[in-house]
Amino acid sequence: MAITIQKETADKLKETDLKAFLFDMDGVLFDSMPHHAKAWVHAFNALGVDFNEYDAYMREGMTGNGTISEIFADRLGREATPDECKRIYAEKSAYFETLGESAPMKDVDNVLNTIKQQGYEIYVVTGSAHKSLIDKLEHTFPGIFDREKMVTAFDVKKGKPDPEPYLMALEKGHYKKNEAIVVENAPLGVKSAHSAGLFTIAVNTGILKDSELTTQGADILFHNMNDLFEALPEIIRHTRK
Repeated sequence: MAITIQKETADKLKETDLKAFLFDMDGVLFDSMPHHAKAWVHAFNALGVDFNEYDAYMREGMTGNGTISEIFADRLGREATPDECKRIYAEKSAYFETLGESAPMKDVDNVLNTIKQQGYEIYVVTGSAHKSLIDKLEHTFPGIFDREKMVTAFDVKKGKPDPEPYLMALEKGHYKKNEAIVVENAPLGVKSAHSAGLFTIAVNTGILKDSELTTQGADILFHNMNDLFEALPEIIRHTRK
């Protein structure tokens, strides 16, 4: 299927001297957000705190402590203590592990293999602290990822939506802002990447309205990984000088 890139988007891509793609993990590489959402709902509701799956998708990409702190301030009008953060995240993580393995996102292997074959570097930039998923990257996508090209919750102080995670990825790879493209699915991730000055592709793989992503600065939006796969040749063509 032929993909047409709008002139404004094409003009921005022409400013990109592409060397790397920076991928979010949950909801992009793995279809893990349904499990994350259920686990967060379970952990908060167990304390009598109002929280639903849409809330979880809206906060995707935040560190665990960031999510807990924001919900306590918003719903309870107070700060969460360090002990509360630790207990809630432990409860969330334990419940997440009971939900079974998260499958790779449909058609993402085609996207990754195309990028790899074109000779571009691939990084992961995630707010996740779930070691099971991070470990699974290397096994699910052999030859694509390695530890030196990951930014996780263990590496950052602020996390998404702050630009810190994507700026750290640029620093790790010694890239300029116009040398990388981000692939995200979450509003806070899009905001983080956009604030870092990066061209940002949004793939709406979850339950959110498209506007939740576009208003945060997504440069182009797709509804699934196959659409992105089909558009990749055209996207890459526009970046070449």
